[in-house]
Amino acid sequence: SLISLGSTQQLARVPSMLRRVAKQLAAASVAARPGGAPSARTFTSSSARATTVLCVRKDGDVVLMADGQVTLGSQVVKPNVKKVRRLQAGVIGGFAGATADAFTLFERLEMKLDEHPGQLTRAAVELAKAWRNDKYLRRLEATMVVADAEHIFQITGGGDVIEPHEGIVGIGSGGPFATAAARALMDVPGMSAADICRKAMTIAADTCVYTNHNFVTETIGPDDAKHEGETKDKDAETKDKKKDKK
Repeated sequence: SLISLGSTQQLARVPSMLRRVAKQLAAASVAARPGGAPSARTFTSSSARATTVLCVRKDGDVVLMADGQVTLGSQVVKPNVKKVRRLQAGVIGGFAGATADAFTLFERLEMKLDEHPGQLTRAAVELAKAWRNDKYLRRLEATMVVADAEHIFQITGGGDVIEPHEGIVGIGSGGPFATAAARALMDVPGMSAADICRKAMTIAADTCVYTNHNFVTETIGPDDAKHEGETKDKDAETKDKKKDKK
């Protein structure tokens, strides 16, 4: 009976021992980081992946399409959210991730576009640099797709600015399905960029449980490209005039 009593007392102490070990491991983990500060959030939450956004460029047209579903864990909380928007004349963007974080990044990108008008590449790189280096921005969980008539970029919080060589990029949980479908449809005669986007997004929605069929679209056509070219020419003329005055 004494042996049995001793074993019971040891078992009763096990939970407290485990809690103490867990606290020690957590403290050691924090101490091992530079400055002893907790690490920034990482892009791992289900809300950051639970969507599909697809961008396709073909025959001078750029189409950006996204589904409207918002998922919180295993629950669909809203079916008709707008995840794409027109940032400026000739520039469109979409996001996968936390909505508030994405709109904060869109605002920063618009500021960069105001600083570098008509230069989406430079604005995207400057945003990625700020996103990676700023101690507040680096905690934002989202992935962005931005496009103009000439370029399509995927921007992430890791400092990546990726331009697809085939004019197709998809992000979110259904992004790989939509991208694969769009690549297969690119060479089909008679299919426009809008047709490819809609068919590929339908396939993704049929495959991915986090994607629905309520698609929202933003497009850039030849008229937008012409307007953007005129804007670049005007900016160049303005800079030349300023140099001449100096």
